[in-house]
Amino acid sequence: MAKTIYVGNLNYQTTEEDLNELFSQYGEVESVKLIMDRETNRPRGFAFVDMLDDDAATAAVSMLNDKDFNGRNLRVNEAKERSPRRDF
Repeated sequence: MAKTIYVGNLNYQTTEEDLNELFSQYGEVESVKLIMDRETNRPRGFAFVDMLDDDAATAAVSMLNDKDFNGRNLRVNEAKERSPRRDF
């Protein structure tokens, strides 16, 4: 089963291909999802990366957290389950 990794503090010029290349150094990447703003359709500065192997994902998190990438220090950690939205 794939492990999902949160990647934050991204340079707004970063592409899904850039992240795929970066994380592929640590193991096989299943998918990369760069989160876009709904209104402007511009990147929001974070993404989610799914890696097939748990050990590779753990290695990527430990090696890439706080690493400079495209001029910004990445925030990399295991993604947490999203809590359900509450409608008011």
